[in-house]
Amino acid sequence: MDEKVVLVTGIGGNVGQGILRNILNSPYPIKLIGTNTEAFSAGNFFCNITYKVPFATNPYYIKEINKIVKTEKVDLIIPSTDYEVYALAMNTNKIKCKVAVSGMQSAEMYLDKYKTYLLHKKFGIPFAESVLPSKFKNQFKNYIAKPREGRGSRGLISNPKSTKQFKDTEYMIQEMHLGIELTTAFYVTKKRKLLGFITLERSLENGTTILCKVNDKYNKKVEEIIKKMIKHTDMTGSVNLQFIVDKNENIHPFEVNCRVSGTNSIRSNFGFKDVEYILEENLFNKVPNRPKIVHGTAIRVLMDIIYPEQEVKEIIKKKSKRSFIF
Repeated sequence: MDEKVVLVTGIGGNVGQGILRNILNSPYPIKLIGTNTEAFSAGNFFCNITYKVPFATNPYYIKEINKIVKTEKVDLIIPSTDYEVYALAMNTNKIKCKVAVSGMQSAEMYLDKYKTYLLHKKFGIPFAESVLPSKFKNQFKNYIAKPREGRGSRGLISNPKSTKQFKDTEYMIQEMHLGIELTTAFYVTKKRKLLGFITLERSLENGTTILCKVNDKYNKKVEEIIKKMIKHTDMTGSVNLQFIVDKNENIHPFEVNCRVSGTNSIRSNFGFKDVEYILEENLFNKVPNRPKIVHGTAIRVLMDIIYPEQEVKEIIKKKSKRSFIF
């Protein structure tokens, strides 16, 4: 089997690093190219070559990506951040290789959380009630002010005394439900079929999952929601649905990430190998096998990458052969 070249973006974050580790653990011969807005990060360790690129909102972002694609003869790009998903989805006709993104509608609607709410409401898909700050009249007992295009848990404010300081263009007010927080990753094939999904009950720290376990108790209800989302959007590939289950076992979705999400390195070990599915469909025209989910628990640990007797400049210039994880 010929070696393929895959570019993974956002390798400074846990999502990108998880994607890299999953690719390295796959049975396929892959040369890894990594990009990030910083020249040096932990993700460099897993890549053959890395590049520093501007933020996806920069008008030169697509031009820089295309330069890398041409230089490295990239076969596939897998983005790991929401803004890059959006930028790449809007410019797939300009990219000189395959890109693992959903269609333009999904990329736009799921980048903006308020547009997500409007989309779901239009088609009767469950989603936590949301309003713009100017329309908030204390209609929710518990609520949260969140950036419309926020990342992770940045900028979230629970039950603020006033919402007048929030601009409609930047924030939304969302009803906050109390209960168990779960995250479901699902995969939609290029033929627009649900391949499968996995649900994790989790604990978070600074917006990142630190402890989780497989929870299939609500699978039937979750599958109904997922199939409605697929029916009314142009999403493909890996998607992440976050929701709360209240004391009456009602499901309240509150966010959707139209990309590979941060637990990809965990769930691949429980039978849901969405990164491999992306490789199989996009590089080898192979229909992925349905996932066989196994139960289990995972906890994250902090580790170190050691580069003996080397400075950062040396490491960036040439991938080090003398490095290890401890």
